[in-house]
Amino acid sequence: MSTVLVTRPGLDGETLCLSLQQRQINSLHHPLIKLTQGRDCTSLINDLSRSDIVIAVSQYAVLWAQHTLQLAQQNFPTIPLYFAIGNKTAEYLQRYTQSPVISPQISDSEHLLDLPALKFVKNKRILILRGNGGRELIQQKLQQRGAEVYYNEIYRRESLPIDDVNQWNQWKMQAVSHLIITSGEQLAFFMSQVPKQYLPWVTQLKLYVPSLRIQQQAKELGFSHIINTGSAANPVLLDCLSKTFTTGQKHDR
Repeated sequence: MSTVLVTRPGLDGETLCLSLQQRQINSLHHPLIKLTQGRDCTSLINDLSRSDIVIAVSQYAVLWAQHTLQLAQQNFPTIPLYFAIGNKTAEYLQRYTQSPVISPQISDSEHLLDLPALKFVKNKRILILRGNGGRELIQQKLQQRGAEVYYNEIYRRESLPIDDVNQWNQWKMQAVSHLIITSGEQLAFFMSQVPKQYLPWVTQLKLYVPSLRIQQQAKELGFSHIINTGSAANPVLLDCLSKTFTTGQKHDR
């Protein structure tokens, strides 16, 4: 039976595996990163208080910001205009800020920057809540539009090396044929860990990615079966995998 290798970290990865098992789809959870508190947590309250616009680029940015504010017995301020990339990010941000949140239909930097509310931002102070690195395009474009843009690295992603060379053979023996990777950074890291002899096998896996940018990256890395789900949200990934497996079962009959 085919198996799905889920690499997304923490509870999200565990929940997706559980949902797949409930649909009789074999899955394995192997996170590529762990998340810890970021270096800018102490300046979060001050950064939020001086912002006209706050952009959260991931659900983890919102969850770690909320965690930091809770420890300080503070809330998100009501003054800024809030933006989010991704439905889950927007959902969490709206819950914790108790404010309207603007989010693009397609969850990427380009579509965020296309939102009318971010077109005219001259002299606006814009805070980007993120992890360690990423989303430089947003800062670059908003600065070009005349905004003062600064980051708060509220959480940190730490790579988890795949040290056991036997792991790759184990996955092969467990019939891993589908692979979920939800960020370009994690895809590049994963490929850097693949032993040379397993590269042909890995690049033949059916790879699920959440955006056109990562799809292009995967193509350049040698993958030939790439599915762009258009979102990293678990329900979307689950739906996409369920359809693939249902179709596969029909063909097998």
